[in-house]
Amino acid sequence: METGKYQLGLVEKLSFVRYGGTEDELRAAKLLLEEIRAAGGQGELMDFTVPASDVEACSLSVASPFTREIPCVPYWLSGSLPEGGAELKFLYAPRGVEEDYGGLDSLEGYAVLLNALSFDAYKLLFEKKAGAFITLQGRWFDDESGEDLYSRTIRPKMQEVGRVPGFMITGRDATELVRDGAETLRLTLAQRDVEHTSRNVLAVVPGTELPNESLVLTAHYDSVPVGTGSWDNATGAANLTALYKYFVKHPTRRTLRFIWCGSEEQGLLGSKAWIEQHEALMPEVKFCFNFDMCGTVLGPNEIYVTGGDDLLHFAQQYAREVGWPANFVQKVHSSDSAPFADRGVPALGITRRTNTAGIHIHQDLLFPLSAAAMGDIFAFSAGLIERTANARFLPVKTGMPDSMKEQLDKYFQRDKKTGRDEA
Repeated sequence: METGKYQLGLVEKLSFVRYGGTEDELRAAKLLLEEIRAAGGQGELMDFTVPASDVEACSLSVASPFTREIPCVPYWLSGSLPEGGAELKFLYAPRGVEEDYGGLDSLEGYAVLLNALSFDAYKLLFEKKAGAFITLQGRWFDDESGEDLYSRTIRPKMQEVGRVPGFMITGRDATELVRDGAETLRLTLAQRDVEHTSRNVLAVVPGTELPNESLVLTAHYDSVPVGTGSWDNATGAANLTALYKYFVKHPTRRTLRFIWCGSEEQGLLGSKAWIEQHEALMPEVKFCFNFDMCGTVLGPNEIYVTGGDDLLHFAQQYAREVGWPANFVQKVHSSDSAPFADRGVPALGITRRTNTAGIHIHQDLLFPLSAAAMGDIFAFSAGLIERTANARFLPVKTGMPDSMKEQLDKYFQRDKKTGRDEA
């Protein structure tokens, strides 16, 4: 229970907006460094760059058959409209761009409203020369103040396709645009590409007998630009810190590499940067444990198994042995373990899900979390990591079965013919 109280206290300290590449993310990183040093260890910051935009102008309004101003935010790195803006015809694609407008030779002169943005939709919008796209955030009855309306960054591989100016509006405004029969929109967007500095927080507990074999332990500590990011993912960062405090005093046969990842919310940028900057260490990395959203009072424990049946059976058997109830999902965990799994590293993502809390919204707060739930996930994960890191032989070999490789290809939108990432 004492460990759980420590974790919840650290979550509270981290409960402020920590968007990747900002001074507040740096403040959180320094806070984690203080915790590492207080535990008697040594940590360091690993800088890397993240793409962003400086926005000079962004607006959206209905031009006909009525006039109405619509609050909006831009998609960063999606490009700009001509100086002074553009008047574009309005289209809604309820099923998707291909399904509803794939037969059109061109979408030039149109602004297309999507329920959600996918790589395929973005690529088709670019190929058909769409003037702009619009996506929606939230439901019609959500807070009308638009507190959860924040800019997203177009993913790097989408940027390689080309630029299609993008906007986001609330679900309520999107509903009214379609219901009220908007025909033409007036849009402005002027932005320029910039780079910000994000950082990972790193610490290592050297192995006592097999120092050249490593287990990587990851959790992202950044947040989206709204809310305090208490559940997503101050909880995972706090669990990782508690694990570091434990293993500094109880080192294992194999080396444990702790990575508090920055800028996960912008496309797993921290874990990708670690791999890029530590390429020489990758042959030593044999296993990955990732923690993303832990510690809610309600909801089941879940373990994402990114690997083969041997990894699934190992995790299931340990959970049965210690009596830890959990649902097991054999798939890619959309978190910082995914880039490691993509390099053939077996990965377990440990989390706790509930419909009574929310992520990526301003209500991601401390309330639905508890010290008891935080302590419970610590105890389970510490035991599982200790079992793995001290094993005479690792429970699973590195590498991915073909079925998981296909999932990873799909997750990273990889062109199977060329091996090229597309998103």
